[in-house]
This record gives sequence, structure tokens and C-alpha cells, in this order.
Amino acid sequence: MAGLDIDIQSFDIPRIVSVYPDQAGLRWWTKSWFNNSENGEAAIEIEREQAIRFLLNQIDKEEWLEEYFPKQMEMYHNAIDQTKEQLLQQSI
Repeated sequence: MAGLDIDIQSFDIPRIVSVYPDQAGLRWWTKSWFNNSENGEAAIEIEREQAIRFLLNQIDKEEWLEEYFPKQMEMYHNAIDQTKEQLLQQSI
């Protein structure tokens, strides 16, 4: 079992994140979509500086999702772990 090489990307769950301002550019928001969800998660207000850092790729997408959408990321990690376990069980 230790010799198995499982490519986790082959069964990864899509995660999309967006950062955007209001019309006046005063308030900033982040929103995410997991597993191609049509409506996505509820938008969360964020600090302008954080939004800019994210847009400049100074904050990794996974780190961002862990910070602002922790419950969804916990479910994501659980689903990946379950899938990995199922694949390991099939290969025994």
C-alpha cells in the first residue's frame, strides 16, 4: 500500500473564489463556489488591503479559502480524505 502513487488532482473538487468591491469601491467582498455550485457561498465582507493582497497573488487561494470559508474547507478535506481511503481500499 505504501508504494501506491495516487494523484489527488485526478479526483479534486473544484473551488473558485472571487474578490470584488461595491459600486463605490468602499467595501470589499469575497465569495466562493465549491464543486461547481451555481449559487456559491454567501459573500463575506473583507478589508480592502486583504482584497488587494489576494488580487496581487500575495495570498494563496487555498490559504484564502481556509481563512474565510473554514467550514466549507473542512468538508472539502473530509471529502478528499474519504475518496482517497476508498481508492486505497479498492487497490488492496
